[in-house]
Amino acid sequence: MPELPQKKVGIVACSGEEIAEGTVTRLAALKVLEELRPDDTVTICLPLFLAGGQGERAFARFYPTIAIDGCDLRCAARATEEYSGKPAASIVVSDIVAEQGIAPPAGRRRLNEAGQQAVIETAAQAASLVDDLLGRKWSRRKGTFAEDAPIPLDVQQLDVATCACGSGIPVQTVQVDGLPQAIVALPAIFEQFRQAQKQPSPETTDALLTQVKIYNPVSAEAEEAYRDMLNREYANFWGEEERVV
Repeated sequence: MPELPQKKVGIVACSGEEIAEGTVTRLAALKVLEELRPDDTVTICLPLFLAGGQGERAFARFYPTIAIDGCDLRCAARATEEYSGKPAASIVVSDIVAEQGIAPPAGRRRLNEAGQQAVIETAAQAASLVDDLLGRKWSRRKGTFAEDAPIPLDVQQLDVATCACGSGIPVQTVQVDGLPQAIVALPAIFEQFRQAQKQPSPETTDALLTQVKIYNPVSAEAEEAYRDMLNREYANFWGEEERVV
């Protein structure tokens, strides 16, 4: 049976190189991706995102992202909001430096001691936000995540520090209440249900809606329209698969 893998959080860092804080953002993002939360995060390439990378924009549209900016211009956060949607969380290095009483970072190629401390603080805050977004609880006593913490699903298990442009997010466009709507992970969900021999029925439709809501924002007002869509589309999918068999 195809499995729907663990949910990930996108990290988009400012690409500015004219100030030391820009270097801090990239190093902090790398620390989160490779050291602090390698299994829970994926990087979003800001230049590719701005250039129209569909994989980057699709990930940021449907999944939680954390924007890490060097200054109050908030280029990463603003770009994410303009092209995909408001990021789930935003961090500004200059704010962290002020809040923590860290001396001004310096050195665009090689950070000074203050810059290195800013990297540590920024990465720590980003990792904490990742945990919040995934609903995970860290046990200080055990030094691990609480075993009973629920981990939402995502569309693909990605390698450490991998890029969202290679995420291969399965999306199917369907009609919901007469309007085209892109539904994330729908093909994988349908296949999963078919292999479990869940035939079209009101109960199956309810279960499908529960799965769809993991990946897609569905308001209470829209649930009935989504049920109608799922009932129709899954019946078609089931019929097509039966004919193939």
